[in-house]
Parts: sequence; C-alpha cells; structure tokens
Amino acid sequence: MNIVILRFDSLSSTNDEAADQARRGAAEGLVVIARSQTKGRGRHGRVWASAPDAGLYFSIVLRPALDAASLSLITLMAGVAVCDTLLEFGAKADIKWVNDLLISEKKICGILAEAVETPTGLAVILGIGVNLRRAGVADEFAEIATSLEEITGKKISPDEFSECLTRYLTYFYTVLTDEPDRILREWQQRSTYFSGKEVRVRTSTGDIAGITDGLEQNGALRVKLTDNSIVIVQAGDVERLRTPEKF
Repeated sequence: MNIVILRFDSLSSTNDEAADQARRGAAEGLVVIARSQTKGRGRHGRVWASAPDAGLYFSIVLRPALDAASLSLITLMAGVAVCDTLLEFGAKADIKWVNDLLISEKKICGILAEAVETPTGLAVILGIGVNLRRAGVADEFAEIATSLEEITGKKISPDEFSECLTRYLTYFYTVLTDEPDRILREWQQRSTYFSGKEVRVRTSTGDIAGITDGLEQNGALRVKLTDNSIVIVQAGDVERLRTPEKF
C-alpha cells in the first residue's frame, strides 16, 4: 500500500474529506490528517472532541480485496495496529470490542470505518482518533478518557504518531488481506475483552448482559448468558460490568 498524506489545518471531518477524495478516484493509501476538526465524530454520530494539535485526527482510504464477510475485520485490524503503535510510545492499551482502545479503563482512541461507493468500486474510509495531549480531554470526560501525554508524560506530535501508525496499518492490512483469520488471533492477544469479561452490550434491540466468549470469524462478539446460551452480537456498545464488592 502506497501511503500519500494530505494535511489540513482544519476540517469538518477527516472521514468526510477522505470519502470525497475516494469518490474522486483517490487510490488506496491516501491519508487525510487535520490539526483540528469542527465536526469530528465516532460511531452512531457521537461527537469526537478535536481540539487543535491535541490529538491525531486521521483517515485512510482503503480499497480492500476482501469478501463481504471479512470487511468487518478492518476495524479489528485497525485496533491491533493502534495498540502496537501506542506500545511503541510506552503505553500499553487494551482493545474493547469493537472500536475503542483503553488504558486503565479510560478511552484513548476510537475507530470508525465507513463504506463508500465510488466510481471505481467500494472504498472503506478508516478513521482513527487518538488523544495525544491532556488538552484534548475535556474536564467533563476526565473520568472516562485519557491521553498519551497523561500516560507517558511525553508530548508526542501527530506527525510522529501517524508515521508509526501508518507502518503498523500497512503491515496488518497486508496480514488481513492474506490471512484474515490471523487478525482474530492478533486481536485476542491484545484484548482482555476477548473472553471471560462480564459485560453489558447495548444493541438496537435491547441490552444483553453476560460473559464474553470469543469472536466469530467475521469479528462478531460472542456473549454467554446465564443459561449458557450464546448470543452473537454484530453491532453494539460494550460496557464492562464490575462485580459488586462482597462484605
């Protein structure tokens, strides 16, 4: 994958800009990075705080040669790549299904993959937002979010982080293309949420509470209920359940 980077002072959304570039024929590997976003978003349209130079606001155009069932593994692949990038800078993260990276149960990164139809075929816009500086975490989110600066005491620039991230993305994207099942194993090695975690999953049809029991081949989450039956979750928000203290 040939990486070409477009840098902007400000955009409404790097994903939107990358999607527009893809519709105009941008090749796989085009990266859009902005110093700030005015309408940054996560899954389900949630706002992603994007203060100037406080985080990495990054989107890449992918044109995957994958079957439809494997496209959902792109988000898992990205989580693995970000996890290893954070480790390069001294921060060990946990991947929460399906698109968040946590450190000490606080969010440091979110991932958003969006499919886009283009004149030359399907593209996937992979957006990655990473909190790099303390200034990127608003006071009201201090209990649930963190930054690389808070964890390591280092001020890592977006350019430094993106240079390392694109190396890992290029590598694991090749792995995904050649050996999709391996991405599941790589994800398992980096996530405590893979199996044995008590969780509540909020889905469009209601909440599910149980214990995580691995992933399906397409990356869907398996949740074991109290009656030992298994529910397969294709999409939802996972929340860790903490066992009540015993007195």
